Amino acid sequence: MNPRKGTVMGDLAQKPLLEKAPTTHAALLAWVEEVAELTQPDRIHWVDGSEEEYTRLTDELVAAGTLTRLNPETFPNSFAAFSDPADVARVEEQTYICSEKERDAGFTNNWMAPAEMKQKLRGLFAGSMRGRTMYVIPFVMGHLDAEDPKFGVEITDSAYVVASMRIMANIGTEVLDKITATNAFFVPALHSLGAPLEAGQADVPWPCNPDKWIVHFPEERSIWSFGSGYGGNALLGKKCYALRIASVMARDEGWLAEHMLILKLTSPEKKNYYISAAFPSACGKTNLALLDPTIDGWEVETLGDDITWMRIGKEGELRATNPEAGLFGVAPGTGWGTNPNAMRAIAKGHSIFTNVALTDDGGVWWEGMTDEVPAHLTDWQGNSWTPDSDKPAAHPNSRFCTPISQIDMLAEEYYSPEGVELSAILFGGRRKTTVPLVTQARSWTNGIFMGSTLSSETTAAAAGQVGVLRRDPMAMLPFIGYDAGDYLKHWISVSGKANPERLPHIFLVNWFRRTADGGFAWPGFGDNARVLKWAIERLEGKADAVETPIGFVPAGHSLDLTGLDLTHAHVEDAVRVDREEWEAELASIEEWYAKFGDSLPEALRAELDALKERMADHS
Repeated sequence: MNPRKGTVMGDLAQKPLLEKAPTTHAALLAWVEEVAELTQPDRIHWVDGSEEEYTRLTDELVAAGTLTRLNPETFPNSFAAFSDPADVARVEEQTYICSEKERDAGFTNNWMAPAEMKQKLRGLFAGSMRGRTMYVIPFVMGHLDAEDPKFGVEITDSAYVVASMRIMANIGTEVLDKITATNAFFVPALHSLGAPLEAGQADVPWPCNPDKWIVHFPEERSIWSFGSGYGGNALLGKKCYALRIASVMARDEGWLAEHMLILKLTSPEKKNYYISAAFPSACGKTNLALLDPTIDGWEVETLGDDITWMRIGKEGELRATNPEAGLFGVAPGTGWGTNPNAMRAIAKGHSIFTNVALTDDGGVWWEGMTDEVPAHLTDWQGNSWTPDSDKPAAHPNSRFCTPISQIDMLAEEYYSPEGVELSAILFGGRRKTTVPLVTQARSWTNGIFMGSTLSSETTAAAAGQVGVLRRDPMAMLPFIGYDAGDYLKHWISVSGKANPERLPHIFLVNWFRRTADGGFAWPGFGDNARVLKWAIERLEGKADAVETPIGFVPAGHSLDLTGLDLTHAHVEDAVRVDREEWEAELASIEEWYAKFGDSLPEALRAELDALKERMADHS
């Protein structure tokens, strides 16, 4: 079956492929045939998702030098991958939303006319899988037995992607059988490394292409990704489908696809509360999802660390589910001291690490993993490393990819197709000043205002400059699949379908506020449970708050400081609203809102005007 040996690819597709394909789904077979003719693979493999298949693929990846097998005693059935140094993060400047109308992509997205982009992509994908295997991965985001399961099929020429998708989503034969049996719609997600091999040409451990394109066609619900083998650029069920394409589906179908964790908080009285929270990358989202509380009697379980789909339930409540099956967390900063729950899940193995450092005994290490830094490592680029080295051992955006089922604190509700009712939603950024430790919104619309103006210093998760302040509405800036103003209008309209008494309360948090001497104003990590406790007590009418122009902040005595070397004055300082800082902030928000033009919801403009008035009266 080698097109270079005279086989006509159309014949290959129509006869052996269609005869052997494990499905009769006409649209899927037609798409696979079309892609095979375009990309010219040597072989086609329908992914079944089995353990045997995973073992064979990872063995092949080890032999190819793409994966390094880790010490089975310390990291069973686990591997480390090391990417090309030019393929280490999302490429936001090459990520496109190609809606039919440019206006529908909005100012937050790159846009090109769909026909023009398709022509460009077809040129890039032509012959791009030559010399490689084309893998067909049927997958479902969320539960296979959900009322409305969301299917996808990723075609890729990367076995690393297949192995990672097996951790991150429900894939394989069972999914394909349901797609076939129900003649289901699926999102076609096409991925190529863009690194064809000619006959006899040696491969490289991490094939990729300098020309990278991550493209979404929202009206036809399709994804094309070219040139990158890294994370969210290549695992197309993740950000590309579960956020960018799903956000458009959600707009059209009346739900929300959000960049949020979900956690379950149980009080000493054994009452359960479910909280979702949106944070930009590397702002502590996974640490909060896997929180180890430092206050007696409160328990935390997790339902997800990254993506949340929310729908209005039968009684007007807002229900949340996690559509993913794995954790794809930023490794640096995740450690035994800061996030022992994540570390315990990772220590069970069955994980794929990317761009971390290797220890001399066949394990992995990254900055923040342990208090003690190893005397010697092999860094993510294969160089000998010691604590005296002037570069970090692990890339700042290095990752662990681990099955969510390995989390000891996984809530049983994770497996419930209908999800959980939310009590609260948190929006959190990374700000050294201005934004208090925690602020309760005055209303649902005021909470949407908080989310729409969320701001954070940029991180290594996106390629580009680090430390620049950027507005990041609902932490969705890189992931909104349509116009950002329409997205905010959709948030407001979804709440119109809910029972107002059942809507979650909204809070703005900032774990990263600094004191006058430059230290952190709040210890963070497990102590963030104290902030969650205050939020829940606010819902129950039990905790005191001080009204400020921006919302309600804790009274000095109302945060539980038991066991902490902090005073009520420390709390008051951490939640102080400084008029001078906020005058600058209001000017910055005005500048931000101007970018929305006519699509900014009037309700949010009214919120900003009201905040200005309140701030003018604030001494």
